[in-house]
Amino acid sequence: MHQMPSLVFAYPGDLDTPTGGYVYDRRIIGELRAAGWTIDLCPLGDGFPFPSARTLMEAEARLSALPEGSDVVIDGLAYGVMGSAARRLRTRLNITALVHHPLCYETGLDPAVARHLQQSEQRALAAARTIIVTSPATARQLKDGFDLTGREIHIICPGTDRPTDLDAPKLEEAGELVRLLTVGTITPRKGYDLLVEALAALTGQAWTLDVVGDTTRDPDCFADLETRIKQAGLSARIRFHGALPETEIAAFYRRSDVFVLASRYEGYGMAYMEAIAYGLPVIGSGDGAVADTLPKEAAIYCGTEDIEALHAALRRLLTEPAARNQLARGARDAVERLPTWRGAADAFAAAVLHPASAEPGA
Repeated sequence: MHQMPSLVFAYPGDLDTPTGGYVYDRRIIGELRAAGWTIDLCPLGDGFPFPSARTLMEAEARLSALPEGSDVVIDGLAYGVMGSAARRLRTRLNITALVHHPLCYETGLDPAVARHLQQSEQRALAAARTIIVTSPATARQLKDGFDLTGREIHIICPGTDRPTDLDAPKLEEAGELVRLLTVGTITPRKGYDLLVEALAALTGQAWTLDVVGDTTRDPDCFADLETRIKQAGLSARIRFHGALPETEIAAFYRRSDVFVLASRYEGYGMAYMEAIAYGLPVIGSGDGAVADTLPKEAAIYCGTEDIEALHAALRRLLTEPAARNQLARGARDAVERLPTWRGAADAFAAAVLHPASAEPGA
């Protein structure tokens, strides 16, 4: 009788964390299990990508204790800082590196820290048997900046759930209150400061903004954002709801009119695709995968840290119902072309079972 494959999935922190990277991990694990795979979970500890020396040592010990020859996927948030350990582990384990985005590209890093992360991640990736990334943009970044010439990099974009019971698109009229929505953890990379500045000059329009995302990850960033909102006189218009389960986030997508996320960088941008699946017009920004990810018929792309472009896009969608309606129709069309989680998991399984053609480096 044919035995279904097995896999160890190693991850940092809490797998239930409501961020795009963890959602990707959970959905791939769930789909593989549904397809008959045996998936064993291997938690690596907290604090990544800046773990304590003890956490790093214990993470390596957990991986070293796995049976020799195990197929192991290691989430890049941890794997990228395990460059030295990866060289030791590669002699015992078949490692698949899952890279959501290079760690050194996180917004606000000290240049010395960024260089250290780049060097560690380069060593770790050289030791991986297989490399999986979640967007073509991340694949290009790895090939250009991590000395991976000749290595096969598997691009497996996130799936997108398609709501089956959406109402017909709303035909809105001028002067109605426009409910803006943004979803993402409150960190500098997500560009909330840029969004507040762009909205500060639009107080003459009728709008509110719901912010769904963890406010505790970077307390200094959140405190600074609250100060900016108060100084701009927007406290009554902007509501923070914290980190929410996916079922509750869905309710926000359903009752909103426009989705906006002013990121500085995204490895993919799952929230954009979720918004499009709910038929929302999208305003987006940032380096990385954003420009490639956003469908032109459903979204306005505003470059990176371009407050004037963000302001212009917001003004247009706040004051022109026809523009909102056109992008909403485009979103309904675009969602039919988005990948499914089932398809993503099938591609993931194939990448793990049929590793890259080039051998890992020393």
